[in-house]
Amino acid sequence: MRRPAFIVRQTACPSGLLGRVVARWTARSTRETNRVAVQLLEPKAGDQVLEVGYGTGAAIARLSALVTPGVVGGVDRSLEMLRMASRRNASAIAKGRVRLLVASAEALPYARERFDKALSVHTMYFWPDPLRPFTELRRVLKPGGRLVLAYRSDREMRTRFPRPTYRYYGERQVVRLLRSAPFEEVRVVRRRLGKATVLFVIAVRASQRASGSAERPPLRMVRS
Repeated sequence: MRRPAFIVRQTACPSGLLGRVVARWTARSTRETNRVAVQLLEPKAGDQVLEVGYGTGAAIARLSALVTPGVVGGVDRSLEMLRMASRRNASAIAKGRVRLLVASAEALPYARERFDKALSVHTMYFWPDPLRPFTELRRVLKPGGRLVLAYRSDREMRTRFPRPTYRYYGERQVVRLLRSAPFEEVRVVRRRLGKATVLFVIAVRASQRASGSAERPPLRMVRS
């Protein structure tokens, strides 16, 4: 069923009371996607991790527990999400293990090679030009850094959350854009979560020595 336009807009950048309600509903409906995305990210103790589009901060909390004594950074476009995620992660923020900002994926407020790993779940729909966020994500990842993106592009998703608020990209298009960023290793994992098929794209920034000379591997589709 197609969602009302005012609800669809709130999923893009929640604000006010309605935004908080929509954000909580979204967090519940995407809990399993976040769990799998974090698993595929393979966070380790001491890692510096970035989440783009942290929402209510549930994945931030999970990552913070897994990478201690590392640090988890996060950016989100919504001031309301900053408030909600900050409350959820208040203890970790006070200890300096979580740092949340309001910022866009197109201009990440971090130095080059700041993070070991990065994660972004159900955010690509809101990027007019995904190449810019992909380039920024590669910039802030260390050589060998790992990126996990999760999104849907099936007919049901396109019907429920239509354009112009949402934009959809095919698997091969996303892989091409990531390679243009450039990420040197890219693979796609398809997972059936409940009634939905979710695409998890895993990309690795090669070492500096390899990035200028290594041939890009062919696209691999992994079904699991």
